[in-house]
Amino acid sequence: MTETLSETPLTRWHKTAGATLAPFAGYEMPIHYGSIVDEHQACRQRGVLFDVSHMGRLRFDGDGSAALLDRLLTRRVTDLPVGGVRYGLVCNDDGGVLDDVLVSHLETPSGTRYHLMVVNASNREKMIRWITPQLADFPQVTMSDRTELTAMIAVQGPAVMEAVGRLFRSDPRQLKYYRAVITEQLGKPVIVSRTGYTGEDGVELIVRAEEASRVWENLLLAGRDAGFVPAGLGARDTLRLEAGMPLYGHELDEQIDPLSAGLAFACNLDGREFNGDAALRSIRDSGPKTVRVGLRPEGRRPAREGCPILAADAEPIGRVTSGTASPTLGYPIAMGYVAAEHAAAGTRVAIDIRGKSQPAVVTPLPFYRREKAAAKA
Repeated sequence: MTETLSETPLTRWHKTAGATLAPFAGYEMPIHYGSIVDEHQACRQRGVLFDVSHMGRLRFDGDGSAALLDRLLTRRVTDLPVGGVRYGLVCNDDGGVLDDVLVSHLETPSGTRYHLMVVNASNREKMIRWITPQLADFPQVTMSDRTELTAMIAVQGPAVMEAVGRLFRSDPRQLKYYRAVITEQLGKPVIVSRTGYTGEDGVELIVRAEEASRVWENLLLAGRDAGFVPAGLGARDTLRLEAGMPLYGHELDEQIDPLSAGLAFACNLDGREFNGDAALRSIRDSGPKTVRVGLRPEGRRPAREGCPILAADAEPIGRVTSGTASPTLGYPIAMGYVAAEHAAAGTRVAIDIRGKSQPAVVTPLPFYRREKAAAKA
């Protein structure tokens, strides 16, 4: 049976532009427009546009929305100020990650305040099923799925803020990192947040679905002199891997807890209760048994997801979760999980790549960091 794929509000644009499209999380998404490496380098050096409309967008209205989200997330939400954006995780009772999300506290021009949760595309229906029964304890809170009504565009790269700063009624250059505002673009509402998934500066925009193509074209026009190009999910993956950012389904899933994943900064474990809190406190107190690490294989062959990681005596100690040939660094990089006693930076290991043992070294994350690092909220 042929899978029926959803389209984003920009799918027609991608097809007209000659993008190579493929199924991803139930959507027909652009993988590249020509060269993944060229699009990757354009993001590191200039600026690119990503269509990320497949990401789920759930809105929470009503008194108690912060308390509801505080119960759901590993990260405290009740103290999130208007305009704040916070990265956190939603866990099951065993501490396994159901999803990693961004939560924003927003205010409309008319003064209505609400919270917006951006979830991974593959987890949207799961998250709705998980959250819906918990609304019973918060009768004044309503949840609405805004995914199909809106589009989401990521504009990333060192030239982005200067190029797009004048497009919006509120200048996004005034936003601190992990801050957001509801503003306008040519009289139409747009949510602008100074966030991203590439290791570069930039913004992520949420606009009405019917406005997506116009905003996309305006962004490309604003960045024309700086050399902006559209980019697909292929470059987005190599960029996030260089930046040491986990991807759900690879570095995160329901059997992996956030502490083992190196995301302790996103877990406020004391003085509050949330789903999975007891399990995570136990893991914190005893120490994770496995740890997410960076790996630098020797040679030119990149390790791929699922490759076994071996100790010096060839004993299996873990597995690779993501790997690529780094366009920025010029050599292979990978992330994976190893037993905690083998996780120290500089530890010599090996990776079984198609039956051949390839020497590698445990390397601190991220592999790449731009000169001015963003501060998290």
